[in-house]
Amino acid sequence: MQKVELKVEGMSCGHCVNSVEGAVKALGATARVNLSAKSVSVDYDESSVTLQAIKDAIEEQGYDVV
Repeated sequence: MQKVELKVEGMSCGHCVNSVEGAVKALGATARVNLSAKSVSVDYDESSVTLQAIKDAIEEQGYDVV
């Protein structure tokens, strides 16, 4: 298992949390959003999903991974 902390801009509410966590979960990973820190902590298995795929899934929800 890999763990990474991503800085994500544009999140501001519960809907944002649900969108990001749901998009990451759909890939088979786990995400925990911290709105005040503008960050997402992700646990994932690098043999089944790439970090780039996780970033892309978050950005497809309308947020910017910086």
